[in-house]
Amino acid sequence: MASDSPILIVGLGNPGTIYAQTRHNAGAMLIDELLDRATPIPAQLSVHKKTNTEVAELAAGCLLPRRTILARTRGFMNVSGAPIKALASYYGTQPGDIYVLYDELDLDFGQSKLRQGGGDHGHNGLKSVTKSLGTSDYNRLAVGIGRPPGRQAPADYVLKPFSKHEAAELPIVLADAADELIAALT
Repeated sequence: MASDSPILIVGLGNPGTIYAQTRHNAGAMLIDELLDRATPIPAQLSVHKKTNTEVAELAAGCLLPRRTILARTRGFMNVSGAPIKALASYYGTQPGDIYVLYDELDLDFGQSKLRQGGGDHGHNGLKSVTKSLGTSDYNRLAVGIGRPPGRQAPADYVLKPFSKHEAAELPIVLADAADELIAALT
């Protein structure tokens, strides 16, 4: 690992206002929480055309002790891998310094879990990332969205907005997940 290569933190989600507040965009929403924490002023994303992503490049000390790239893909969740691989190549970031933020059905709403490597738990965004990187040895921060109620199909559930109660709690959930990630990286 080169000491000058940045940490790459990418939030998964789907593009467009129709998906902006859905459960499947929890990872993308977490990027907004991290952008707000950058100092001395909140950071903003800008289009990175070479990788079809939006990025904010943060100097060491602005959010983490090491230079950090916060990013969101501009394409759909199921094809997140190619843009993440392009970002990693562009910035020279190795898989061990990549953090993918995503929604997780198998965690209750309000929970988060940081882990390195492992399976994709049926998450198509993670499947795409693993396939494109050629390894599962990258870090993942799961934001729990819980299982769908009754017999609702998971694919339908993740594309629905958070319930009124969940939406009210979401800022706290995202803040807690951001705290977990920052604590692990400092």
